[in-house]
Amino acid sequence: MATEPNNTHPDAHTPLLVGWASADVTPDQPVFLRGQFHARVSTHVQDPLTVTALALESAGDQAVMVSCDRCTIEEGLLDECREALRDAASDLDGAKVFAGATHTHTAPEAQPRDWPDPDKPVMDGPEYRPVLVQGIVFAVVEAWRGRRPGGVSWALGHAVVGHNRRTSYLDGEARMYGSTDDAQFAGMEGYEDHSADLLFTWTPAGDLTGVVVNLACPSQVTEGDLFVSADFWHETRVELRKRLGADLFVLPQCAPAGDQSPHLLLHQAGEARMRGLRGVTEREEIGLRIADAVERVLPYARADIRGAVPLRHEVRALGLTRRRITEAALEEAKRGEAEDLARYERLRHESPDNYTAISGAFGHARWYSNVQERFRLQTEQPTYPVELHVVRLGDVAFATNPFELFLDFGLRMKARSRAVQTFCVQLVGSGTYVPTERAVTGKSYGAGAASNAVGPEGGQELVEATVALLEELWADG
Repeated sequence: MATEPNNTHPDAHTPLLVGWASADVTPDQPVFLRGQFHARVSTHVQDPLTVTALALESAGDQAVMVSCDRCTIEEGLLDECREALRDAASDLDGAKVFAGATHTHTAPEAQPRDWPDPDKPVMDGPEYRPVLVQGIVFAVVEAWRGRRPGGVSWALGHAVVGHNRRTSYLDGEARMYGSTDDAQFAGMEGYEDHSADLLFTWTPAGDLTGVVVNLACPSQVTEGDLFVSADFWHETRVELRKRLGADLFVLPQCAPAGDQSPHLLLHQAGEARMRGLRGVTEREEIGLRIADAVERVLPYARADIRGAVPLRHEVRALGLTRRRITEAALEEAKRGEAEDLARYERLRHESPDNYTAISGAFGHARWYSNVQERFRLQTEQPTYPVELHVVRLGDVAFATNPFELFLDFGLRMKARSRAVQTFCVQLVGSGTYVPTERAVTGKSYGAGAASNAVGPEGGQELVEATVALLEELWADG
């Protein structure tokens, strides 16, 4: 049974309304899969793609959190959903809806990408996009209409899922997925965070209805494959529902993890041996670890259900300092684009059946072209626009960003937050990597100017803005 919170906040005795819903957004034909430099056309569906929504309302404020099994939330996607919600749920403030991606690399494109034509029919991004929009809108509307009095509880668990993917060497440089058996190997560049922030929802009778699972790792175990898949979140949902009920809603959130990955660079042989002895795949192993973390703390969360808690949701528009593209970097990008376009044309004539190589050359050329566009924008628009959501729910907070934010920035937010737990949520948007100062020094993919619209300076501005907004939400106790 839900209990009253032990605090003096003015909203502490206002009932909390909770609603859940999900939608299947699995494509029914081959699609371009997003997440690599080269084009990949799906061959089949390995497991379904899901959109999950949690709607909260109390004391006149609202928050609807959405999780999508996809790489990013493309530019303008949420605006389309909000426009549709005006008619579908007129009592819901669309500005209080935010959607985050799990960062699977085996979900469809949802925007134009002008890939070279493949040798078979394929649903492109603009064709798939309505499927995604309809799924998000359906889940949000159903969750909002289904909100009922309920309770929440929160807990901190631990699951080893994410690992730092940047290898440092004795010469001071770093490489993404660099070799660790190199004589110059110095160690991993940054920290790993194996905490799992968990939010549980309950009926007034004390029945579990759903769980938010927030951890610092993208869902990319099988990131280069050619099937449609939610990656390890599929196995996680299956395992949690097996243990806690078939109707359980599971809402995954990816915390800042721009330098993290589920791929092991150390202990690979030992881990593989143990998975073999247990008879599980790497994805199944992660699902078991997450389910164990949830199940371990569940009895304690069940003993502290809050039926009425403060709910406040603030939305702010920020302008973060863009990372400067130097003249030297611009010239390098121009040379790189020219070389890749030449390689693209050569491959089309010499290896017309090698679609992976052809599209890879095309993708790299486009990457360099983006650098030139950023050079133009840094003069015309010196700041990068960001929509920031910060939600207070009782003693915990949620704070969003649109980037692949390196782990340290999320830790800076958590360390300074007055909340008991702060659920930082990245990829609530389509932003690029935001590297730390240390990563920029080490160079390599993810930390170079070509990978970043916003650099360490803008990353710290985001930290300061988030912490300041959290302070506002806790100002009255």
